[in-house]
Amino acid sequence: MRSLVFLSGVLFSATTIAAPSVEQVTEHYADLAHAVYTDAYTSSIQLREANKALLASPSEASLQAAKQAWLNARVFYQQSEVFRFGNPVVDDWEGQLNAWPLDEGLIDYVATDYQFELGNPGATANIIASQSLLVGEDNIDLSEITPDLLASLNELAGSEANVASGYHAIEFLLWGQDLNGTNAGAGERPASDFAKGSACTNGNCKRRGEYLMAASELLVDDLAWMSAQWSEQGDYRSELLAESSEQVLRRMLFGMGSLSLGELAGERMKVALEAASTEDEHDCFSDNTHNSHYYNAKGVANVYFGQFQRASGESFSGPSLHQLVEGLDAELAASNLAAFSATEQQLTAMVTSAEQDGVYFDMLIAPDNQQGHELVNGAISALVESTKAIEQTANVLGVQGLNPDTADHEF
Repeated sequence: MRSLVFLSGVLFSATTIAAPSVEQVTEHYADLAHAVYTDAYTSSIQLREANKALLASPSEASLQAAKQAWLNARVFYQQSEVFRFGNPVVDDWEGQLNAWPLDEGLIDYVATDYQFELGNPGATANIIASQSLLVGEDNIDLSEITPDLLASLNELAGSEANVASGYHAIEFLLWGQDLNGTNAGAGERPASDFAKGSACTNGNCKRRGEYLMAASELLVDDLAWMSAQWSEQGDYRSELLAESSEQVLRRMLFGMGSLSLGELAGERMKVALEAASTEDEHDCFSDNTHNSHYYNAKGVANVYFGQFQRASGESFSGPSLHQLVEGLDAELAASNLAAFSATEQQLTAMVTSAEQDGVYFDMLIAPDNQQGHELVNGAISALVESTKAIEQTANVLGVQGLNPDTADHEF
């Protein structure tokens, strides 16, 4: 399935109004986070219900509907990641929802030539086909697949490749492995992998469904908790807004810069490109990586411009960093506008490559795809420039020494 998820339209709008106070901007930041996490939560419920419908009546149509619900849910979660790097409550929590790459052999059957992390006892555990798992001297009971069990198996034996829950575990269950390398094609799991009785393919269909539902329930519960943290009565919101305005601005800008630079330009693009590694592709089973990257960048712009397109289609907007900059340095505000526009254009080009031309991110990074490399490098360069704009914004707003996280990459 190749449909979806690029929501056309402008990344932002620039309106000139009276400059807000810093306190208004920081409070709106919390409001924005609440709106984004609430839509991520709502979309996770829709994903859970689509997965439930798939299990009730397995068919190619119900499987496609579940896949579409997963793709829809990614739109909102990916826009939330900008809140991760500046806010410990998010960073400490998000691994259970979005950790990657993963050793999919931990979860279910894989191809016989499956490449996995050597020395990882979980890499071939196949929870779905197993009743127990021996790790060192510990014998883990897998007989009942529950949300709590999946949460406990994340980073099993200290390996970050052991990812038992979250979006990518669900993605793998819906699509299966993508065995196409840098050629066209995503995962091709058949709906019969969830069928009943003799119609079941690849064994353990009942347990596969139990795993899918446990992962879906955990995702919903986790997002409900995070949405509540940012609500008007939320513990983290209260803690955040009790800090100095400068510290909240630092959290905002550091989160924006670190996602743009170290995480998106570095870990999610540069690593995959330089190694021509489809295993380091973000949404590798579904070939949704172009959208995943686009909505990460959109999340950064959302915070700068104080805007977010709700799941309802309504625009959520309020006092912004851009308005603060306009009131202090009109030239920098114009330069920032150009930098964010250029980034949006570069990320849109990758979406167009996939959705219109059929050349997906895993094909762009193929060793012999010079044009694809230029496209990805163009996106990386644009993200580097928008990070410079974020650093200049910090200086104008009195936030010194921002130093966004580079994840040890050089640009």
